[in-house]
Amino acid sequence: MAGHSQFKNIMHRKGAQDKKRAQQFAKLGREIIVAAKSGGPDPEANPRLRAAIQAARAANMPKDNVERAIKRATGEGGDVNYEEVRYEGYGPGGVAVMVEALTDNRNRTAAEVRTIFSKNGGSLGETNSVAFQFERIGEILFPENIGDAEAVFEAAVEAGAQDVQSDEQGHLISCAADDFSDVRDALTERFGDPQSAGLVWRPLNTAPVDEEQAQTLFKLIDALDDNDDVQQVAANYEISDEVLERLTA
Repeated sequence: MAGHSQFKNIMHRKGAQDKKRAQQFAKLGREIIVAAKSGGPDPEANPRLRAAIQAARAANMPKDNVERAIKRATGEGGDVNYEEVRYEGYGPGGVAVMVEALTDNRNRTAAEVRTIFSKNGGSLGETNSVAFQFERIGEILFPENIGDAEAVFEAAVEAGAQDVQSDEQGHLISCAADDFSDVRDALTERFGDPQSAGLVWRPLNTAPVDEEQAQTLFKLIDALDDNDDVQQVAANYEISDEVLERLTA
């Protein structure tokens, strides 16, 4: 019986991993389509598309998927239109939450996001209700083995970056949103393709949450991430190391 249960658990985990992978590829594909539509299908002349393709490579997305997405953007293989939308709201403990989505049906996505907030201890707010608590920046992540912290810091500053955080997990470089393309391209030329690169919302302040609030908050964030239309979620929560250890134990 135990062996059978273990087998079922393994198959369930594999199924969940496969679903997550397919979902990730679908989201990356949407970004490629929108980038190619807005700036053209040539990545050399389209920084956003170039970044989207780099993200796809980092996720081991098949080359055929990338090419198919670009073709769809140019009308081959069926035309599709995705709209960029942003939702703002509050989670448990008054945590501010920013949600970015790409959707072909604004009404559907708004209803789904609203339901996710209400079912997980949060509430959807109006536009700009929490945006003032975040700043838009560029973030570029390189693996730790591209060089020591000092060398990466010097290269990043020379490229126009604002900050570098280096540890055993890698080198996280941040820059102003307007400088993102130039900084990313300069560092890519120096170190090769980054593990990830994109524009993100960085909290300007944080809201502390206790263990119970954190559990509900993580369910909210996971549910938002699982939505096919949602591309990115940012929240300004702060959790103590003790609580985090208990939640991840």
